[in-house]
Amino acid sequence: MDRSAQGVPGFSDTAAPVVVDRTQGVSGGDLVLRRVGTDYEIISNGVFLMDTRDGRSERELVRACLRVLPADQTGLRVLVGGLGVGFSAAEALASPRVAHVRVIEVEPAVIAWHSGPLGEAAGRPTDDPRCQVVCADLVEWLAETAETFDAVCLDIDNGPDWTVVDSNRRLYSPDGLDRLAQLTAPGGALAVWSAMPAPDFALLLDRRFGAVEEIRVPVRRGAPDVVYLARPHGPHRQ
Repeated sequence: MDRSAQGVPGFSDTAAPVVVDRTQGVSGGDLVLRRVGTDYEIISNGVFLMDTRDGRSERELVRACLRVLPADQTGLRVLVGGLGVGFSAAEALASPRVAHVRVIEVEPAVIAWHSGPLGEAAGRPTDDPRCQVVCADLVEWLAETAETFDAVCLDIDNGPDWTVVDSNRRLYSPDGLDRLAQLTAPGGALAVWSAMPAPDFALLLDRRFGAVEEIRVPVRRGAPDVVYLARPHGPHRQ
């Protein structure tokens, strides 16, 4: 998720925000889509979640995975955890090597907004026939699926060290990483988005997956976003 405008004193746009839609979120409280000039924002319970102003880190989440896969590997299957404003899904679909993108999004309203004006911001990725959007809680979906993916790209909550929804913490636990390891195809890659450095989580990744790369992505204001990239390596290290 792009937090580029969150927590920035005095951040403003010249255009006044216009509420496009307001609904009750699955996770509780108001979920609001706002337009500010030519950009869109998603607000939950009055808290800025993401916008369309800058999607560099969301795109890097996918690029990082695809970079480490063999250049001649085609027919790739990509899992994107969290639709958001669509930048990660769009980046996966921009690659001719990708045959299928599965997006898991818990909020029905977010999915519906992509059929309207929000979809234009990322080039309407949900209209691509290679893209399948599943409305589900990712933690629950992971417990049931038997599929595997070449690239697993997670942008859930605010990352490992800043979870708003309590159940999302399981994704970043040792048990959660075990499940993600099972979900990642042999030779595949896992990338995790974070709003801040998460050194303890990086250690967990290193133990479960082996070498971990920390990619810091500058944002327009504030500290960089972080993408953690790991490759499965089989059994736990001792």
